[in-house]
Amino acid sequence: MSDKDHDHDHDHSHHHSHGTGHHHHHEINAHNSRSFSIGIIINLAFIFVEIGYGLASGSLSLIADAGHNLSDVLGLALSLAALLAEKLRPTARFTYGYRSSSILAALFNALFLFVACGAIGWEAIRRFSDPVAVPGGTIMIVAGIGIIINFATALLFKDGQEELNRHAAFLHMLLDALVSAVVVLSGLIIKLTGWHWIDPTLSLGIVVVLLWSSWGLVVRSFSLALNGVPPSIDLDAVIARLRSLPDVTDVHHIHVWPVSTSETAMTAHIVKSQIENNDGFIDQVSDILKKEFNIGHVTLQIEHGSRHHEPLCMPV
Repeated sequence: MSDKDHDHDHDHSHHHSHGTGHHHHHEINAHNSRSFSIGIIINLAFIFVEIGYGLASGSLSLIADAGHNLSDVLGLALSLAALLAEKLRPTARFTYGYRSSSILAALFNALFLFVACGAIGWEAIRRFSDPVAVPGGTIMIVAGIGIIINFATALLFKDGQEELNRHAAFLHMLLDALVSAVVVLSGLIIKLTGWHWIDPTLSLGIVVVLLWSSWGLVVRSFSLALNGVPPSIDLDAVIARLRSLPDVTDVHHIHVWPVSTSETAMTAHIVKSQIENNDGFIDQVSDILKKEFNIGHVTLQIEHGSRHHEPLCMPV
């Protein structure tokens, strides 16, 4: 039975964007996988170097820095696992596949940052009452190498930071370079002056920087995990654009949520004054949403005439 027979019936259709956009997504995934793999290998090797020199020199600061770097390597590994999971085919139970695992990875990355802050802060406070002398040149050289490695790793993720896990990785590695720089600086100052309170003081400064710079990441991660509208999407603009289309008289029951950290889905009921060419209209709307708002998974329910709607799922 069609809309032409009864006004209160409707056409429920689903549209996915394919072609170049789909191919581009695979290119991004491949690029991400390489970046995360290289980052993991380089930083894991450096962690062993830091632990080795830390044990040999008796330096707690190097061992603590190695532990901090290890938390970031675990974060990179989670992100890589999420990217690999995105490639798995959808199943009867997981109909979107495993794309949302990238959201969980971003959330765990944010939590790792807070754990790192807690560990650094605790060690810094402890050292105020029990100062530890940083042993000279060897420590400064190893931490200096850490600056280079962490900064080089951050550059792997410099592009494409609109994808949340790349942004998280870039932030982690850049802050790791800063931590290593503080280790070098504190070692130099303590060596020249004997002021052992410099080390815990600068460490607490790092904690403040970590918390300040990562708060936005934490908020975004929790929002995506709760199916919040991605921050890159202006929902009012989407609704206004849909209502501006010819023959559209109303838009309601609209939902926008993240499928992954880089993909967005939307469902909406659209009321039209004319019922002709619904298939063409759906294709047109899907193309507009993809090109103008980067919403790639669109489900539209087309309705006709005046209807008694349930309360709106959101205020529009």
